Amino acid sequence: MAKWGEGDPRWIVEERPDATNVNNWHWTEKNAGPWSKDQLKELLNNLKIAQNGIDCKITEVEKIDGEATANNRKGKLIFFYEWDIKLKWEGLLAGAKDKVKGEIHIPNLSEENDVSEVDMTVTIKGSGDEAQRVKAFMHNVGRDEIRKQLKEYIRSLKEEFSKGLILPKKGEAPVKPDNVSTITSGFNKKINMEPVVTSQNKQVGCKLDTKSIELSESFQCRAHEFYDAMTRIEMVTAFTQGHVKMEAEKGGKFSLFGGNVSGEFRELVPGKKIVQYWRYKQWPDQHFSEVTFNIEEKDDHTLVTLKQDLVPATEVDQTRDNWRRYYFDSIKRAFGFGAFL
Repeated sequence: MAKWGEGDPRWIVEERPDATNVNNWHWTEKNAGPWSKDQLKELLNNLKIAQNGIDCKITEVEKIDGEATANNRKGKLIFFYEWDIKLKWEGLLAGAKDKVKGEIHIPNLSEENDVSEVDMTVTIKGSGDEAQRVKAFMHNVGRDEIRKQLKEYIRSLKEEFSKGLILPKKGEAPVKPDNVSTITSGFNKKINMEPVVTSQNKQVGCKLDTKSIELSESFQCRAHEFYDAMTRIEMVTAFTQGHVKMEAEKGGKFSLFGGNVSGEFRELVPGKKIVQYWRYKQWPDQHFSEVTFNIEEKDDHTLVTLKQDLVPATEVDQTRDNWRRYYFDSIKRAFGFGAFL
């Protein structure tokens, strides 16, 4: 059998001066957090919004909490960003003496939502007819202007910050942004992970018949790479193509596939073992199975064995199929870790 780097051309490192991520095959990540904060401040701070005798301005970017990354996989760029932003603003109505001051809260700027769907709350300090008129102006006109700036941030993240993430192949000219295919994590692509549920499963207090599932699968990757694919939120988001909540630590909770799969990490041994309490949303209330992934790196592949205990008997076939379809095949497809059906 071939050793690492032999046989499959995807694992053969062609000669290049930097010896870096040949043909863009491997997953690479670039932290966009500090750049994003600077860019958002530049776009939002001192933003002027004026119309029909009302002059407003963003006076301070009070808070930007969150993170952003740009990732390259097989020449595809995948972006993750999630920001909680607070702004201070002031406005003056024509003929008025006192300025109206307030705040704007943007709690959910992320790739999960289109900019037009981003929540934005406008508040003011004080009251009175003039203050309410200026607040209404910021709510209707100001929010649209701020959304334009947020849209510009997303554009620059994808087109400017990501330059250099996709390297040219040997002998080729540098890759231009126009030639780069960019995708997000795929939140709009709904995957049906809902199992077949019988009326018996929904009965409260009945004895539940359970069985076990055992599977094994080979992946063309290192053991730590498969472990990362199961525990790093950006990689889990990439292969599940949906919103992910995850705390990869003992006792940490996770929620995948739109909440259809949830559970808790019970044991984590980097590159070797993952143990989870795991359930489908439509299983009987509070019923969890226990899933153990044993990860073993071989000479030319990584072998993953899965054992899942306490699976409702009526769900065994569906659950087994979904492990292969939505986990194993999806991981291979997303990261190039081997052939898939």
